[in-house]
Parts: sequence; C-alpha cells; structure tokens
Amino acid sequence: MTKQFGLVGKNIDYSFSRTYFNNKFEKEGLNNHQYINFDFSDIEGFSKLLTETRLPAGLNVTIPYKKEVMPFLNRISDEAQAIEAVNTIVWESDGTTTGHNTDHVGFQKALEEVIKTPPKNALILGTGGASGAIKFVLDKLDCNYSFVSRNPTSAQLSYDALDEALMEQADLIVNTTPLGTFPAVEKAPPLPYQWINNKHLLFDLIYNPSETAFMKLGKSKGAKTTNGYKMLIYQAEKSWELWNS
Repeated sequence: MTKQFGLVGKNIDYSFSRTYFNNKFEKEGLNNHQYINFDFSDIEGFSKLLTETRLPAGLNVTIPYKKEVMPFLNRISDEAQAIEAVNTIVWESDGTTTGHNTDHVGFQKALEEVIKTPPKNALILGTGGASGAIKFVLDKLDCNYSFVSRNPTSAQLSYDALDEALMEQADLIVNTTPLGTFPAVEKAPPLPYQWINNKHLLFDLIYNPSETAFMKLGKSKGAKTTNGYKMLIYQAEKSWELWNS
C-alpha cells in the first residue's frame, strides 16, 4: 500500500514541497511513498479530508490554512501553540492528530547560516501564519522586533510609520508577506528603501523567484539578502523526522 503524504493549501500548484518530497522518495528508493497537493478553496476541504477512509501518513500545511486547521486537530505541540500556526500534521499510532510547527526550525537554521552574530533589532513584515515562527525564533535569540502591517493594530507599525530612525535601528528585515511571489514578481513590501544600507540583512521567506523585488531593492542599497529556499528545506526535513518518529 502506498504511503501518501501531502500539502494542504490554496492555489499551490507551484508548491516546493511536492517536488522536494517526491524527489526525496525517488532518491531514497521509497517507491511506496507519494506526496500530493490537497488544494482546497476553503477549510471545508480539509474537514472532509479528515473523514476519508484512507488518511494520509502525514501532511504539511501552507497559506492560508496554517491557523485554520488548528481547531480540527486533537493536539497542538507547545511550539505550534506559541507560534499560533501549524505547518505539519502527524497521525499518531492511535489515529489521533498532532499539529506541529517546523517553520521556526527552518528559519533559525537558515538565518544562522548567513549571520555571524544574532540580530539585535528586527522588522517583521506581515502578520500571517509565517510571522509567528519568526517571532518565536527572535524571542529565542533575544532580538527586539516590531511587526509591520498594512492594517496595523495598536501594537504594530504601519509602513507609513517607518522613518529613517526606525530603519537605521533595524539590522534584520524579514518579509513574511506573499508580495513578490511568482507570477507577480514586480511587487515588493512598500518600505522606504532609501534608508536601507550595508548594515541590513533582508530575509525574504519567498523562494520563487529566487531573487525577489524586495531583495533586489535591498541589494541595490548595499544590503545582504537571502531567500526562503534553505528555510524550506530545513522545515521539510524536520517534518519528515516528525512523521517517522
């Protein structure tokens, strides 16, 4: 019987995960393993999936369902509770489900590969499911941060509020928004890029394209830049570890 894994999301034909895992299965001779996309227009699709006679052996979850799947699961790991988002679902031996988050593992490993010392001040662009994993890691690294949003709450910053002083203070800027993802590659978060310089690291969680408009604009001002590809690999491998533990 084929062991089926998959990705839950919306409009995910571009997905990294399906290609990555199916290539992994082929390389490792896991001929009875398969990874497919579960592309749902709303969360009801996931709800129905849980009633199927044949359930997947494990699932990843992406935009826009990282928060929405949580009420359907039997347990949520401590890390996923703190992050308030799930990107990996494990079926336990008793048939119950546990939601985990491996994004924080991927982000921390990828970040530590491109920095010599932990950042002191950061701007997190966006407040969706991925932003909680970034917050989780920055808390561990004792890094101060502010969230930046198009529709900020009282505890968040608007893009219009980013002045020269705030930009100069930040040494890390993380884009967790989908702005710049293929095919809308010309889009970028509306930062005041004129105040970015060689003291900044711009980390874009997007991996397609490999160099986003956000990264190009930062690089033109002397900033160091990196995309989300390594983060994806590390979070995927952590998911695989959880499915097989």
